[in-house]
Amino acid sequence: MKIVYFHQHFSTPQGATGIRSYEMAKALIAQGHDVTIVCGSYDAGSTGLSSPFVKGRRQGIVNRIQVVEFELGYANAQSLSQRAKIFLKFSYQSVKYALTAKYDIIFCTTTPLTAALPGIFARWLRRKYFIFEVRDLWPELPKAMGVIKNPFILAMLSGLEWLAYKSANHHIGLSPGITQGIKRHLKTSQNVSTIPNGCDLDIFTTEQLPWQPAGISDTDFLAIFSGTHGMANDLNNVLNTAKILKEKQVTNIKILLIGQGKLKAQLEKRAQQEDLEHVIFHDPVDKAKLAQLMKRADLGLQVLANIPAFYYGTSPNKFFDYLAAGLPVLNNYPGWVADLINENHCGIAVPPNSPEDFAQALIFLASQPAQLEKMSINAKLLAQTTFDRKLLAQDFVQCFNDVKRVS
Repeated sequence: MKIVYFHQHFSTPQGATGIRSYEMAKALIAQGHDVTIVCGSYDAGSTGLSSPFVKGRRQGIVNRIQVVEFELGYANAQSLSQRAKIFLKFSYQSVKYALTAKYDIIFCTTTPLTAALPGIFARWLRRKYFIFEVRDLWPELPKAMGVIKNPFILAMLSGLEWLAYKSANHHIGLSPGITQGIKRHLKTSQNVSTIPNGCDLDIFTTEQLPWQPAGISDTDFLAIFSGTHGMANDLNNVLNTAKILKEKQVTNIKILLIGQGKLKAQLEKRAQQEDLEHVIFHDPVDKAKLAQLMKRADLGLQVLANIPAFYYGTSPNKFFDYLAAGLPVLNNYPGWVADLINENHCGIAVPPNSPEDFAQALIFLASQPAQLEKMSINAKLLAQTTFDRKLLAQDFVQCFNDVKRVS
């Protein structure tokens, strides 16, 4: 079957962001499907295309994937209004593509919610089979974060959410909470699947030598955070933890924040002003380089702001990367990720908004190499048995294969 796959922030492993769509597209192709990914330009990603844009568009083949990239530069550091304009422009271009291209199935993945628009148009105007993948619940999540407060915009997004769920023939949620959020809008749950983000074991089980940035010594206990430096992550709490470590005169623990985002400059300025030598900042790196860094690291930090919508409503890429690398995880909010950590003894979950507990957990783990080793083994085991991307891809492909049965 011919599948057109819409993901605005698509990236290959050469980028510094999630590669779920890249791996899932490869799995579809391995099963005999033709896949065209339609995306925008993303500063943290790499589509694999390098030819010049012609009239705002370029296309080519990347590892057997047909890629169509619109010249719509997106960055996490942009303002909300700037990002909203790019979301709408991408949706407009995507709808035009969906109404004219030749294909059998249309697949759309968020964020944002406007990513569903080409699927909605294709479903009702062309009677195409529409699969909708939800990575974050909109508008619940931005409303809970206080990012969107305008009641008119929230009402419009709620209407779009309802229409997207009603239009899709099948739905995929990336976490238990997302799946439950989808089901609330449907009469039956039979056309809803939960397929979380996965572990890329081939990448993170690396034979390459480890590396570490300047400012970190071989004897330091290294805890890393790899991801966006934005409101959702509340990395000021990590700086609060570093301040406590400084006050306690702990010198052997270093915290590496690797990534980019709207608040990165503010965080760097604060760390400099408060002389938080425990904290090292680094630019994003591609997946292979990240795997080498995680080979050196001792611990992964799973950090989010204390917003209840996050507890069961996110499926963080970085958490699965930590597991794939065999890194124990220190987590600072309740929910399904904390439950996984506790049930599988692959790290520690501390209460939210408690930098003292976070600091104590770091100190404990740094002083208990035997415990840390057990957690590392358990993290790798969880990655291999439950979240191996190749196993999850089989469930993903089945959602497409089932179209033959229902159509």
